[in-house]
Amino acid sequence: MRQFFTITELTREFDISTRTLRYYEDEGMIAPLRRGRRRLYSISDRTRLKLILRGKRLGFTLAEIREIVTMYDAAPGEAGQLLHFLNKIAERRADLLQKRSDIEITLRELEEVERGCHERLGALGSADVD
Repeated sequence: MRQFFTITELTREFDISTRTLRYYEDEGMIAPLRRGRRRLYSISDRTRLKLILRGKRLGFTLAEIREIVTMYDAAPGEAGQLLHFLNKIAERRADLLQKRSDIEITLRELEEVERGCHERLGALGSADVD
């Protein structure tokens, strides 16, 4: 098993820019080894990057992702991290369900307004004919 990955390898694997990878490094979320000007990312850095990108796809903020990812290294460790993550997932799901409900309500209202506009246009058209 490999111990280190280059910046090029990780950016290709995860389809991200070097700027993105360096941003997460600047934010302290990953910490590659430096050999001269070369960055070497550990297996742990690769795993963290994978978690960061998954968190972003799921709609979590960078602060939430940082909190979840850094919990792994501190007490209560992985179990605490997973419990916290489950809570964040429940919060995110509730937020998305509320947004979906709001969108459905808005779509129904738009349909009603659209129907009213068509009815009014019809009424105006028949009034113009008379």
